[in-house]
Amino acid sequence: MRIGVLCSRIRAEEKLLFEAFNRRAIDFEKIDDRELIFEIGAQPPTYDVVLERCLHHSRALYALRILNQWGVPTVNSYEVALTCGDKINTTTALAAAGVPSPRTLIAFTPESALRAIESIGYPVVLKPAVGSWGRLLAKISDREAAEALLEHKETLGSYQHAIFYVQEFVKKPARDIRSFVVGEKTICAIYRESSHWITNTARGGQARNCPVTPEIDRLSRAAARAVGGGVLAVDLLEHPDGLLVSEVNYTMEFRNSIETTGVDIPGHIVDHVLRVGQLEAVPA
Repeated sequence: MRIGVLCSRIRAEEKLLFEAFNRRAIDFEKIDDRELIFEIGAQPPTYDVVLERCLHHSRALYALRILNQWGVPTVNSYEVALTCGDKINTTTALAAAGVPSPRTLIAFTPESALRAIESIGYPVVLKPAVGSWGRLLAKISDREAAEALLEHKETLGSYQHAIFYVQEFVKKPARDIRSFVVGEKTICAIYRESSHWITNTARGGQARNCPVTPEIDRLSRAAARAVGGGVLAVDLLEHPDGLLVSEVNYTMEFRNSIETTGVDIPGHIVDHVLRVGQLEAVPA
């Protein structure tokens, strides 16, 4: 078998995945996206399966596109990366599948964005369509703040700031829930707790085990199916009327969730990679 792991800088998650492969005595090849060159139309590489772990969404997206075009199975697929890497794509996929999520409006000018914000009512959350780790999120509490922020985004003028993704602010407890779905199974979940309204662990949120209730399991698997399935992290918000799916992540971090949940997350990922590559599993 020939397994590739497409990665950038080697973080704790990649080291844990490498250890999981080694425990199963499975050889793999590290593919550094900083050195990678694709020749379009050339003979495809002979990988049985490639696990994508890039830091950069654009590198991941185009590498997966080329590999899948060549017929190389990947975890996750190009279609999943395309859907999950853009919040508008994710939200429309969740809505089409009937998965409950926060009320969201999309606008293309500051004027229409202001009308969208005020149609929801303050406070609202303004998010970039593409982004991770809780960056560039803004909670807007009044019209003056909205006008100032929209003017700043228009002046910045980049593609990321030209589309306005406006979402209702969900008055949740001082936490959200992140569940981990591998294949068709919700393997575990954590609470991400913080006194700040942004609860990402990358922004200082603290992880605590969250029991996988039937509702968490049902919504997590439904969200994963909506975006195409694979190895995914699903972010859920505790709304007074029930759980809402906020986002679905396709190259998630998990180092803070292994000891917290007691679940061998990298082991589950490696098992899924073997299934996608139709390779024989080796006991850990």
